[in-house]
Amino acid sequence: MKRIQKEVDEWISQYKVGYFKPLEILARLVEEVGETARELNHLFGSKKKKPSEETQELGDEMADIIYTLACLANSLNIDLDKHFDRIMDKYKKRDKDRWEKK
Repeated sequence: MKRIQKEVDEWISQYKVGYFKPLEILARLVEEVGETARELNHLFGSKKKKPSEETQELGDEMADIIYTLACLANSLNIDLDKHFDRIMDKYKKRDKDRWEKK
């Protein structure tokens, strides 16, 4: 995540406007998650695309989420690597015997 956060910061830092306010970024994040949900629904759900709708790359939609989340983290000076490591430790301890292993 450090590489992603750095690349996003370098991109945003070239513009005077800088990062949007956290709630504005959150609104954008929700929009991006909605676009991903819509695409998943088209691919795996009962709602198929209209003939006039373009197909979106699911990976691109997910990358939009990552980009926007990196913007939010950067705007709040949050190191996602540090927090992701802590969360993975939590899941590894809490859920280690939760499901049958392969």
